Amino acid sequence: MMTRDVSVGIHNVVKRYGSFTALHGVSLDIRENEFFTLLGPSGCGKTTLLRCIAGFEDVSEGSIHLNDTDLTGLKAHERPVNTVFQQYALFPHMTVEENVMFGLRRSGWSRREAVRRADDMLKLVQMTEYANRKPTQLSGGQQQRVALARALAPRPKVLLLDEPLSALDLKLRQAVRMQLKEIQRETGIAFVFVTHDQEEALTMSDRIAVMSKGYVQQTGTPKEIYEAPVNRFVADFIGETNFLDVEVQSVTDGIAQIVLPGGHPFSCPAAAKVSPGKGHLSVRPERISVCAPDQSDLRGTVTDQTYLGTDTHVQLKLDDGEDMTVRMQNSESMTIPAMGDVVGLKLEAGAASLLID
Repeated sequence: MMTRDVSVGIHNVVKRYGSFTALHGVSLDIRENEFFTLLGPSGCGKTTLLRCIAGFEDVSEGSIHLNDTDLTGLKAHERPVNTVFQQYALFPHMTVEENVMFGLRRSGWSRREAVRRADDMLKLVQMTEYANRKPTQLSGGQQQRVALARALAPRPKVLLLDEPLSALDLKLRQAVRMQLKEIQRETGIAFVFVTHDQEEALTMSDRIAVMSKGYVQQTGTPKEIYEAPVNRFVADFIGETNFLDVEVQSVTDGIAQIVLPGGHPFSCPAAAKVSPGKGHLSVRPERISVCAPDQSDLRGTVTDQTYLGTDTHVQLKLDDGEDMTVRMQNSESMTIPAMGDVVGLKLEAGAASLLID
């Protein structure tokens, strides 16, 4: 029995294609009214999982529930979910309004009811004035909104979105992200969004499941995923980071006492499975400050600089030979160290995470 606030329950789902296993015992709970993102590189299994939820693929093992209904044996058209694909598949010979009405009419809605519902959905996605245009007369972003209106029209319990923004240019993608999030809040239904774009996931999601090679590596809020990655894959895939080899002396109540390169003691949060011995530390470059060498956690020599407008990325070689990047904000009060300078580095509170691997 699922809890009342869970919309989709995925329980130990395995998907095999012959001898190849695309999903390895995936379990997730997607909550009602949640914008949930499946994030990972190409081939990680995120689209396969979405297709299993939609009913386009049968699971090899496990089950998928919607509220208290087992969807596992239901065909795609029998499930109260809809999907928006990367290619919007609008009918070119129909108007925008007719495209939105199409599924409703096939499901038995009267023309009057379908027109009213289509008009409501076009208003929701701000496409009312384009109701009588053909898809070929619309931009990519406008076509995306029509596809979204069509998918929302039958009042699905869950909306699945398979990289729907990937065909748009960067500027338009950024604008549509916010529109999607606003529409999700207004409709109050669960959105399950598939993307390989970390920025999309961080800016749009209530929670994220990071996937790799058919496994869920970590599930959490964008802040949890970014600031407390559990392993090297998640830390490296989400944003920029530095990796340091450290010695773990002890772990108590989730806090590790470690020794940094150069011998300086340091404490930081640790993933649940970390134990004393050799360890790996992830340190975000924007959470490191430059200071005098005698006041520092680490010391290094500046080897390169990259000016990026609002920031400058400073590359350093630590005393033990490891490389590190520091991101410094460009401002009149900030002095950027010069090439060859020997500087100290201070790790801010919450800057580092001790990883499982």
